[in-house]
Amino acid sequence: MLNSAEGILLCVVTSEAVLGVLGDTFIALVNCMDYAKNKKLHNTGFILIGLAISRIGVVWIIIFQGYIQVFVPHMLTSGNITEYITYIWVFLNHLSVWFATNLNILYFLKIANFSNSIFLFLKRRISAIFIFMSGCLLTSWLLCFPQMTKILQDSKMHQGNTSLFHQQKNYFLINQSVTNLGILFFTVVSLITCFLLIVFLWRHVKQMHSDVSGFRDDSTKVHVKAMKFLISFMILFILHFVGLSIEVLCFILPQNKLLFITGLTATCLYPCGHSIMVILGNKQLKQAFLKAMQHLKCCETKGNLRVT
Repeated sequence: MLNSAEGILLCVVTSEAVLGVLGDTFIALVNCMDYAKNKKLHNTGFILIGLAISRIGVVWIIIFQGYIQVFVPHMLTSGNITEYITYIWVFLNHLSVWFATNLNILYFLKIANFSNSIFLFLKRRISAIFIFMSGCLLTSWLLCFPQMTKILQDSKMHQGNTSLFHQQKNYFLINQSVTNLGILFFTVVSLITCFLLIVFLWRHVKQMHSDVSGFRDDSTKVHVKAMKFLISFMILFILHFVGLSIEVLCFILPQNKLLFITGLTATCLYPCGHSIMVILGNKQLKQAFLKAMQHLKCCETKGNLRVT
C-alpha cells in the first residue's frame, strides 16, 4: 500500500505522463498533416515528428516500469520483462535525446548570429552537422547495447546472491555511466547550444533596450519570451536526468518507494513541460492549438444548446 505522499506523487506522475503524451501526439499530428498537405517536410518538421513519437514511447516505458516497480517489483526479477524494457528504453531514450539535441542545434544556428568563424562555418553546413550527429547516435547504440547485455547477464547470474550484488554497487554504477556516455554527450551539446542562444538573445535585448518603441519593443518582448523558454527547457532537461539518476540509485539502495516516485516525478516533468513549450513557442503549432480549442469550445456550446 502507498502512503498519502506516495499516492499524491503518483497521481502527479500520471497527470504529467498523460499531458506529455497528448502534447506530443498533437505535435506529431500537426506536422504530419502539414506534410500531407504540402508534400514537403522541412528539417524542423522532421525533427518535431521524430521527437514527439520517440518521446511518447519514452513516457510509456517510464510509466510502465514505474508502476511495476511500485506495485509488483517481483516482475522485474522474474522472466525477461526487464530485458525487453531495457532494450526498448535504450533505443527510444537515445533517439529522443538525439532529436531534442538536433532541435536545439537547428534553432541555435537559425536564430543566433555570431561573427565567430566556427559558428559561420557550422551555419553553412547544417546538413553535415545532422549527418555527424546521426553517426554519433549509431556509435552510441553500438557501444550501449553490448554493455547493457553484459549488465543484464551479470544481474541474472547474481540474482539470488543479494550480498554479492551489494558488494558490486560501484561496478553497477560504473557500467551505468559507461552505458549512458552517448546520452551525456547529447545532453552536453544540447545545454551548450541553449546557453549560447540565451547569451545571443540577452546581448540582442541589451542592445535594443535603449529603443523601447514600435517594432523594436515587440521584438524585445519576443526575445525575452524566447529566453524564458530556453531557461525553462534547461531546468526541465536537468531535472529529467536527475530523476533518472535517482531511479537508478533506487536499484542499489534499500527499497524506498517515496524516493523512487520522487525521481519518477522529476523524470516525467520534462516530456510534459517541453511539449507544452514547443507548442507555445512554435507559431504553426500554437495557431493549430488555438484553432483546436476554438473548435472544441464551439462543439461544447452546440452540445449545451441542444440539451437546453
